[in-house]
Amino acid sequence: MSNCPGLYINIGKEARDLLYKGYGQHPPVHFHQQFIDLNCDLSCDLSCRIEEIIPGFGTAFKLIAPYTGKVELQYLHDYAAITAGTGVIANAFRGYDPLISFSGVVGSTLVSLGTDIVFDISARAFNRIDAGLSLRFPALVASLNLNDKLDTLRASCYHMVNPLTQTAVAAELKHSFSISDTSITMGTQQAIFTSTLVKARVSTKGKVSALIQQQFLQKLRLSIAGEVDISRNSLSWIPKIGLTVALRP
Repeated sequence: MSNCPGLYINIGKEARDLLYKGYGQHPPVHFHQQFIDLNCDLSCDLSCRIEEIIPGFGTAFKLIAPYTGKVELQYLHDYAAITAGTGVIANAFRGYDPLISFSGVVGSTLVSLGTDIVFDISARAFNRIDAGLSLRFPALVASLNLNDKLDTLRASCYHMVNPLTQTAVAAELKHSFSISDTSITMGTQQAIFTSTLVKARVSTKGKVSALIQQQFLQKLRLSIAGEVDISRNSLSWIPKIGLTVALRP
């Protein structure tokens, strides 16, 4: 049995995917009518990973057009995982900025500690400095992350209730040190059919969201998400609807 702690991106991934994946945060195409906001995500997300180019080393490529792209070299070993890569990120004023990245994780499958650093070559500044701690138990996955250059604390937990129906629950506490703001997001998911997944979440910011995901022929996945802001500061209770289509080769 391998004792590799996994890559840094896997710290808190279960809770993050349940609470945010598929909802579509800021899609570029927006349509407004009197009682509805419709968002369509027209980005293209391509990824490829080769497990072992030589023993212990793998490589990965990811492209989210037109926003970002990167290629990485990954080293996975017992009690350690290291990733180094280069890529580009879209810049509204200069086109694309080159980046170099490094992440490392030490520990085991039970407890792991890691960091993730990205340096913007054009700006000569760090684009990202993150750190994370992961705890994995049979009934619970918990994580603690410092993001946004160590300014934001995220504590999350994830529990799989029933693997047969993909029933799971997750919660996240988020605190920003610079503006002293704290919020909590809770969510759940369940497969109502083998190819249909339903998700819902609610946050202390007053936002309530729901998502239905339908898979076709194991290759095509369609997600429709809706969100309404019921907080006191909201100017309108008009729901926002997002549509995402994913194709796996």
